[in-house]
Amino acid sequence: MTAVSRWTRWVCVAASAALITGVAVGCSSSDDADAKTPLKVYAAASLKKTFTEIEKAYESQHPDVDVTINFDGSSALVNQIKQGADADVIATADEATMSKLGDLVDPPKIFARNTLVIVTAAGNPKNITNFGSLANPSIRTVVCAVEVPCGAATAQVERNTGIVIKPVSEESSVTAVLTKVTSGEADAGLVYVTDAKSGPDTIAVVGDRAFAKVVNNYPIATLKTSKHQQQAQEFMDLVLAQTGQKILTDAGFATAG
Repeated sequence: MTAVSRWTRWVCVAASAALITGVAVGCSSSDDADAKTPLKVYAAASLKKTFTEIEKAYESQHPDVDVTINFDGSSALVNQIKQGADADVIATADEATMSKLGDLVDPPKIFARNTLVIVTAAGNPKNITNFGSLANPSIRTVVCAVEVPCGAATAQVERNTGIVIKPVSEESSVTAVLTKVTSGEADAGLVYVTDAKSGPDTIAVVGDRAFAKVVNNYPIATLKTSKHQQQAQEFMDLVLAQTGQKILTDAGFATAG
């Protein structure tokens, strides 16, 4: 027990004794005064770098709030919430995944946009030049599962181009795809521009015009079941405001406007 806590306890005991003599004395716990409001944010894996910065910005403006962010694939986050997970805010990597929450969330707002890019080992040893290169069976390509926003985007590029990729694995998040490439388990992977930009120096980046036609809109929403509606709305507002938008654009996201 800290000295402050001991003092508080002594005051409370004294207050109790005073009540016996008919003297009213106020008493409150310093621990209660120091308590912070917990705010739980669920965010797509591709938002880890930016939302970690936004978390710091928010807490600096709201020192009475303690933000905890759960980063995972968008589909996994939605499933967790539908199964009863306690969350105040959710941000997914596409609108289709957010829509699966239905009436569990307040009306979502688009806060950023992202597109795909190919990542390879440093120096691009397989000489991958475009999306069509990934159809070569000798190139080990890893993608996101189609249930995940980055996987749905990949499938849309395949439909648009008529090029079919046979990946060596399908991952549950874009960060898992990047890890497969950086670890040498794959020759190439399809990730977001932002993941490639924040990735290690051990990767090379290859673009394709086809990627520009498939844009993922990132929505954010507050949960109707949140016990901290004001704080949840304030976090969402910060993401949409200049501070949040600058953090996102610096990371390579396109603006929501």
